Amino acid sequence: MAEEQRSHVVDRDISVEMQESFMDYAMSIIVSRALPDVRDGLKPVHRRVLYAMSELGMSPDKPHKKSARIVGEVIGKYHPHGDSAVYETMVRMAQDFSMRYMLVNGHGNFGSIDGDGAAAMRYTEARLSKLAMEMLRDINKETIDFQDNYDGEEREPVVLPARYPNLLVNGVSGIAVGMATNIPPHNLGEVIDGVQALIENPDLTPLDLMEYIQGPDFPTAGFILGRSGIRQAYQTGRGSITMRAKAEIEEFGNKARIIVTEIPYQVNKARLVEKIAELVREKRLDGITDLRDESDRTGMRIVIELRRDVNPSVVLNNLYRHTAMQSTFGVNMLAIVNNQPKILNLKEVLYHYLEHQKVVVRRRTEFDLKKAEARAHILDGLRKALDHLDEVIAIIRGSQTADAAREQLTERFSLSQEQTQAILDMRLQRLTGLEREKIEAEYNELLAKISEYKAILADETLLLQIISDELNDIKERYADARRSEITIGEDSILDEDLIPQEEVVITISHTGYIKRLPASTYRSQKRGGRGVMGMGTKDEDFVEHLFATNSHNHLLFFTDRGKVYRIKAYEIPELSRTARGTPVINLIQIEQGESINAVIPVNEFKEDRFLFFATCRGIVKKTPLTDYGNIRKGGLIAITLREDDSLIGAKLTDGEQEIIMGTASGLSIRFKESNVRSMGRGATGVKGISLEGEDTVIGMDVVKPDREVLIVTSKGYGKRTPISEYRIQTRGGKGIKTINVTDKNGPVASLKVVKSEEDLMIITNGGTLIRTSMDGISSMGRYAQGVRLINIREDEAVATVCRIDKSEEIDEDELAEGEFVEGEAGAVTSDEAAEDAPATDEESVE
Repeated sequence: MAEEQRSHVVDRDISVEMQESFMDYAMSIIVSRALPDVRDGLKPVHRRVLYAMSELGMSPDKPHKKSARIVGEVIGKYHPHGDSAVYETMVRMAQDFSMRYMLVNGHGNFGSIDGDGAAAMRYTEARLSKLAMEMLRDINKETIDFQDNYDGEEREPVVLPARYPNLLVNGVSGIAVGMATNIPPHNLGEVIDGVQALIENPDLTPLDLMEYIQGPDFPTAGFILGRSGIRQAYQTGRGSITMRAKAEIEEFGNKARIIVTEIPYQVNKARLVEKIAELVREKRLDGITDLRDESDRTGMRIVIELRRDVNPSVVLNNLYRHTAMQSTFGVNMLAIVNNQPKILNLKEVLYHYLEHQKVVVRRRTEFDLKKAEARAHILDGLRKALDHLDEVIAIIRGSQTADAAREQLTERFSLSQEQTQAILDMRLQRLTGLEREKIEAEYNELLAKISEYKAILADETLLLQIISDELNDIKERYADARRSEITIGEDSILDEDLIPQEEVVITISHTGYIKRLPASTYRSQKRGGRGVMGMGTKDEDFVEHLFATNSHNHLLFFTDRGKVYRIKAYEIPELSRTARGTPVINLIQIEQGESINAVIPVNEFKEDRFLFFATCRGIVKKTPLTDYGNIRKGGLIAITLREDDSLIGAKLTDGEQEIIMGTASGLSIRFKESNVRSMGRGATGVKGISLEGEDTVIGMDVVKPDREVLIVTSKGYGKRTPISEYRIQTRGGKGIKTINVTDKNGPVASLKVVKSEEDLMIITNGGTLIRTSMDGISSMGRYAQGVRLINIREDEAVATVCRIDKSEEIDEDELAEGEFVEGEAGAVTSDEAAEDAPATDEESVE
């Protein structure tokens, strides 16, 4: 006996046995439990629940039945696993926040978006939804294959007919062995439109299908940020989609509050509220004073009250960044295709569904044809019997037994066994004239249907038309409006979203140090004041550029070599007033020996805007702003310069302005911008003013009506002259005198077009800065020498002149710390900057 038992023992390498056993287990999990079938979009447990409910007669027009009864039916006949897995599956199909289109109509407590679980199965009831019936429609017409259940005593469907693309419509998630699927839900109408488009044009690409299927449509609505993740997922089957809660900022008294009405898909609302509260306690979120969940059966409403001194937009963006109010959905479109897992793009998903529908409709047509032909065959026998009624009756009456009558009838009229039996079973009332007409009408109708069925089976175009018509019918009855809104904004939160928009002052020193300060740092003084130190510099360094802008604007840096670089204003470190700054080379990749000669803040690169350039040798050029929309880190060529030339200024224009240029010797020229044709980035330009000797261009500005020309000399003298005194000339002329240059006032250092409502900032090469009111500067003629604007030391000279909006007046006690010499403290910039961006030498595009 022992020897006989040993004879059945097979020697086997344990590593090989483990490998093969694990692969068998893994494939069983993949195919039979965790992944959906591409044809109906269901895992086996979902399919079994729906089929069991159908077999129990739980249609939408029937009363709800206990969930425990459904679970017992599924476990006992089809799904030999735990009852909790089956019940949780059924519960999810009944949750409006989990399924885009529910397949189960639940009655009772089926859980909540706060993570509350459903009541026990003995308390809840359920039935199929109307849309679920479309998943099961025609299942009894041999449209799909059946297989034995786990014990071989029952039969279950391999796949459901699925009369709409459920894989995309409701999505699915599942974790198998070594792989996982995560397909988002979509809008039913859009998906059906996509299938229709593929029927009409099988050559469509996934990107073409995006014209019909915009993207996922989550049951919890909210926003989807950008289309790049959607595009990647639809093209490759994998992608990341960013979801964002829907929130509005409301004014509440003298404070603001944030109202959240929609949250991302699969986010637990209660945990979200707890996370916000935790971040507030840890002081990682600032400015929140109260947090309440006011949601009820009418909808979601999370109220976040804020302090009056915080920026609501900044708080909201911090919520998006640090909480699940912004989440990502990792798309992985993995499904079972021909019993094997496969990553599918959008077109492949719709293609396999369409192929499934061809099989379903073809098999249904074959079933109907077979049934119609069988019925027509019977009716044909009845028609023969009625045509020879007397003889049929005589044969039946003359026969001793039914078998004898059957044999005689079959032989006499060439009938089949089925036809003969139908004649023998025919009731006497069918012999009436009316009944005979009904038989004839039914026969003719069946012949027409048989012809139609054969035509459908012979022509795939007709087959596809039937699929199209039935999909349209489902769309009309069940499709609804899109819930998730796809925004055109950025696909993620940028750092600037967390930075308040505020007016700032940017300073750049001669040796390339840059910093950012609030505009309120600099205080206004009266004309003739000694000034306040605006930047701590080395002995050989001085402030060369100073301008005001918005912290969110792009900054275009133009260098003396004709190159342009770009960064955001907020990327410049904010430092103290007397701090030296950060080397510009740490922010933009300028070359050694290259210096910045113009900086222009730009909010948007519009097609109708231009950049106007001027060089020290009097050359000018006009180029569309859009040519500078994409600037590499290493910069771009903005203007091609001759060997002895350098860029001295750049202005933003609309192409129809007037330009004024000034030289160090006190000459100026005013001409129309339209005299300069638009050129590309690499062009050199044309002559703007003719120079004599060693004279150079020191300034260029845009002429504006009712303004004045401000001239500031190197020794601190200046004046305002009405723009009307500068006549329009032809581009390229020598110009006219704008100031009388003497040893007392020195060469011209700056020419600008100004208005009296502005303030003026003057910076010397020693780092001294003064801010004074423009209307405090005398208005004089073109030949005047000007008046002293700033007292400067003998070894200093004016380096930079900047104009900014006039500030509000406040008390002297509120002045910032700093040394004021030989001048009174006047108007200063308040902590709350003006809402509009200040006018600067380099105006922003609004």
